[in-house]
Amino acid sequence: MCGRFVLITDLSVIAEEFEVHDMSVHFSPSHTVSPGQHIPALIRQDNQNMMVTYLWGLIPSWAKDPSIGANLFNARAETVAEKPSFKNAFLHRRCLIPADGFYEWKMEGKKKIPYSFSLKTGVPFVFAGLHEKWIAPDKKTVETCTIITTQANGVVEPIHDRMPVIVPKESQTLWLETQNNDVSKLQDVLKPYPADEMICKSTTF
Repeated sequence: MCGRFVLITDLSVIAEEFEVHDMSVHFSPSHTVSPGQHIPALIRQDNQNMMVTYLWGLIPSWAKDPSIGANLFNARAETVAEKPSFKNAFLHRRCLIPADGFYEWKMEGKKKIPYSFSLKTGVPFVFAGLHEKWIAPDKKTVETCTIITTQANGVVEPIHDRMPVIVPKESQTLWLETQNNDVSKLQDVLKPYPADEMICKSTTF
């Protein structure tokens, strides 16, 4: 799973990398980004990359109660193409969520110990995400997102059996291209990131 992550890199750096020209995003750098917060995301719209913010915790368009979002902050790669909560967004509303690292916890004795994971290079990366629009009873639009997880690689596995999908540079354009609905090609993106490019450290909060 992925229930906490780090984003401290200035968003202007990420915007430059993705050639984002329209960026009206307000986000304070944080070492403990968590579900229920508004987080930055990259999308492809009108043939341009854009940076927007979504509430982390996906509310399906058909939901009657927005509280469902509290349980849908992650989507499993193995079932994302079939599960009713995610399958429509998987085909048509994909996004990339920038991060500098993420956390998982391990029981050691009677305590849960947090571990942080990041790239050896120290550079930011992007998670595979999905986004949705939900219309509230008062007709207000609520835009939300989820982070896709997959089975853990060799670095994460000693701590947790799941990890967020980190999208490599060569697959980012494919993931953001909304006209692409080739399920097989999209599923190929949802693999564990190479373990030899990542590091793990015990940490504290």
